[in-house]
Amino acid sequence: MKISEGQVLEALRKVKYPGKDQDIVSMNLVSEIQIEGNKLAFSLTFERSNDPVISSVRKACVKAVQKYLGKDVDIAGHIQVKAKEMVEGERILPGVKNIIAVASGKGGVGKSTVAVNLAVATARLGYDVGLIDADIFGPSIPKMMKAENQRPAVVVEDGKELMIPVQSYGVSLLSIGFFVDPADAVVWRGPMATGALKQFISQTKWGELDYLFIDLPPGTSDIHLTMVQEVPVTGAVVITTPQQVALADALKGINMFRSDKINVPVIGLVENMAWFTPEELPDNKYFIFGKDGGSELATRLNVPLLGQIPIVQGICEGGDQGKPVVLDSTSPVAAAFEGLAKNVIRETDRRNADLPPTKIVEITKK
Repeated sequence: MKISEGQVLEALRKVKYPGKDQDIVSMNLVSEIQIEGNKLAFSLTFERSNDPVISSVRKACVKAVQKYLGKDVDIAGHIQVKAKEMVEGERILPGVKNIIAVASGKGGVGKSTVAVNLAVATARLGYDVGLIDADIFGPSIPKMMKAENQRPAVVVEDGKELMIPVQSYGVSLLSIGFFVDPADAVVWRGPMATGALKQFISQTKWGELDYLFIDLPPGTSDIHLTMVQEVPVTGAVVITTPQQVALADALKGINMFRSDKINVPVIGLVENMAWFTPEELPDNKYFIFGKDGGSELATRLNVPLLGQIPIVQGICEGGDQGKPVVLDSTSPVAAAFEGLAKNVIRETDRRNADLPPTKIVEITKK
């Protein structure tokens, strides 16, 4: 069924603004109508960002479209909410300048190792840095940051309990690993896991941060959707190895962030385990997972290659001992992580100069 803008407006005239005897079209709330085949998108502009009727009006719009234009019209998730006045008190993490998701298409590519060393390297460059371990079912950051025995403090402000992040190597940390026995498996259903992430974001006193890195679980899951629904993510850093299997999954991860519903800029790609270099032969390179796979994927997708991190024994030892390898100035891979941090900062600055701020994702159900 082909629909027109006039039909869309006529359907939306059936939606009344709660408490007023006017429909949302007459009140000029509807704008930017876009129709592509059976896909419909438009914007709703309210007076204030904390208008309590936003959710009910958006749901009423979905019902009206499906009732008067047909259930095959793809509207769910395509209604963008805007506000003439942003209410500062409603902002999540107002003191955080940049929120960077660290993601991977599959497990085993060293994502958490990269996240830890990236966070520490960025802090060593003089920035205020936070790190959330959002891999709820496999938290590894407490061990990698030598913070297994620490627990976040709790303060009460304005009648609300807030967690105080653990400090390690100049980085503010939060992980589910701080609240469970390291030997116990976290056996939770999805809502419990996403609830934990929401607490880490909104019930924590993060203070002023230049960068908050979020180490996501591998793949694409409820955790990823919760993150983009809770906070405006500045950009994503995707980790892969040169292996073809890893590259195929990295492609899926990049496409997820670039999709119409998520629309989070990809800051760049990191090729981890790019080659093996024996520490006693620092000039030798053995491409045991293939050569330049990450570089070629970055070129094909037109995203920056942020760094190529080699395999050295010190990376594994540093993770096991709770001492990130970037702290070891004698390690040849420390410079690679420092370069990665500088590239992430550069590309984040470029993203902020060229693109508008990311919006929190609004996802509705049919």
